[in-house]
Amino acid sequence: MITKYDPINLDCANCAAPRKEKPETVQEEFSPKKEIVTLSVALALFLVQLFFEDRLHRIPWNIGEYPVALAAYLLAGWNVLTGAFRTIRKGRIFDENVLMAIATIGAFAIHAISEAVGVMIFFKVGEFLQNLAVARSRKSIRALLEIRPDYANIKTKAGLKKVSPEIIRPGDMIVVKAGEKVPLDGIVEEGTSLVNKAALTGESVPATVKPGDVLLAGEINTTALLTLRVTKAFADSSIAKILDLVENATAKKAKTEQFITIFACYYTPAVVFLSLFVAVLPPLLVPGQTFSTWIYRALVLLVISCPCALVISIPLGYFGGIGGASRRGILVKGSNILDALAAIKTVVFDKTGSLTKGLFKVKETVACNGYSKRQILMFAAIAETNSNHPIAKSIMEEADKSPSNLKEEILEHQEISGYGVKVKTTAHTIVVGNDALLHRENVEHNTCDIVGTVVHVVIDGVYAGYITIGDELKEDSANAVALLRKEGVQTIAMLTGDNKSAAKIVADELGLDIYHAQLLPEDKVRLFEKISREKKHGGKVAFVGDGINDSPVLASADVGIAMGAMGSDAAIETADVVLMTDHPSKAAEAIRIGKRTKTIVWQNIFFALTIKTLVLGFGACGLAGMWEAVFADMGTALLAVLNSTRAMRIPRM
Repeated sequence: MITKYDPINLDCANCAAPRKEKPETVQEEFSPKKEIVTLSVALALFLVQLFFEDRLHRIPWNIGEYPVALAAYLLAGWNVLTGAFRTIRKGRIFDENVLMAIATIGAFAIHAISEAVGVMIFFKVGEFLQNLAVARSRKSIRALLEIRPDYANIKTKAGLKKVSPEIIRPGDMIVVKAGEKVPLDGIVEEGTSLVNKAALTGESVPATVKPGDVLLAGEINTTALLTLRVTKAFADSSIAKILDLVENATAKKAKTEQFITIFACYYTPAVVFLSLFVAVLPPLLVPGQTFSTWIYRALVLLVISCPCALVISIPLGYFGGIGGASRRGILVKGSNILDALAAIKTVVFDKTGSLTKGLFKVKETVACNGYSKRQILMFAAIAETNSNHPIAKSIMEEADKSPSNLKEEILEHQEISGYGVKVKTTAHTIVVGNDALLHRENVEHNTCDIVGTVVHVVIDGVYAGYITIGDELKEDSANAVALLRKEGVQTIAMLTGDNKSAAKIVADELGLDIYHAQLLPEDKVRLFEKISREKKHGGKVAFVGDGINDSPVLASADVGIAMGAMGSDAAIETADVVLMTDHPSKAAEAIRIGKRTKTIVWQNIFFALTIKTLVLGFGACGLAGMWEAVFADMGTALLAVLNSTRAMRIPRM
């Protein structure tokens, strides 16, 4: 449930303050069936009043027309009148309930009874349709939150036990039956099945999983029983992070929303005082003008003045954009991020895991100074034992193919970020890393420029050789670059800690504008800031990465985009946007959603202000009555809300 800030539940007040009620309460209060019955009875009474208007008017003291009219008025407008009372009691004067109450009561006072009742009923119909549209949008958003698993089947000595996912800890074994949601992140230990990942990634085609594969909480097991070893507690699982992101996304308001909130604070009071002048000044200053005529026109202006079309539809548009993105496997951490995405003109990628698969395999081992290829692999595997980096895993996998009796206990382990690792064992000091690490440790070597990803091995200060590691481009990378160009991105760059030759191969194949290689984390930040300063446009700059060493750049970017499925927790926490599928083309899709959402929001602003300005002018001149005023208010609000819901259904690229 959305508890922090729900733009769908905004009061249409002059300062657009969020309501304090829980969204569920508001949802329960809106009952379509009850509203339809109430409206039907009020409308029937209104038609009776209209049909017998002349006869009722002939009853002495003109009291005959009031009972039927008042009954219809109170049925349609009771919520408006009580809402106005609550608003005034809280010290807020200028909201739509107060304005409607003043306008219709004033209409009764000048004997415009039919218009007062008709306007209130029309307003009620518009409010009903608006609430119906908002309820459907809310239902679509909440459908995203229903992917939360309710239970988990934990393996115990007594057999399977159904428990809450929150009490399960990493290392526990759970069973996921066919048709059940995966309750926690884990690794498949037993079983092969098809898994539906659409709730997290937006991909509709089920994926085959087998022992050793990773499953994420919220995915659905469709065909066979699976046994999982839990790797993360529920609070740290993918599903928990998604729920938190969606629930809190709208807390970060876009500048457009902030502008409308401030605008409403000044706009509505200004129109109220204008209405007061319209009611009083012309009859006093212009001969022949009556108070009844100008009071009626002033009441029309009051009805028109409510800015609910803007205050409701604009946050709803941004919320729809966030919800629509989430359904595609793109998690956006705030409506301000949608605005920033729409303005992106430069995208900078990390290489490994972002543009390439990050699935490394040892291609070649070259030994020197008396060491053998097998020794190099063994020593490198010992040094990388405590590392989760894909390159380290590839070395250990290759070493496992040729088992050795070499067993050394690690006494000291030092991970040198951006360089490699240095370990001390019971017998040796082993240094494993890139060429920069050799220079840092002052190791003599004559092999600097080697094509591809290279891991150098140093044993007891002596250069022992190197291991070349192969990585492949993602199938989606070329498409990602093409789609970014299509979305108007002018510069696409790449920053990587890999060597220049490996970086050049990727940059040339994808047609990137800029690339820099052999970078430490601080170098990435420095060069990223340089690219940002030297941009030849006024747009924003995004960075796409997945590793721990990408976190500083993700934080400094206008929009940080993290690869969620393979990305590190640090990168995901730091980023503004999380891509759940690890497809780089999702970055282009996120930009497209941002642009489309912003377009919809500005359509609402232009449409609402244009209609209201026109009808305000007509009302002041006496060319628009109460009916036109209500259309300018509720009609415009309804159309803007319906337009905002389009943000939920932005077509795929």
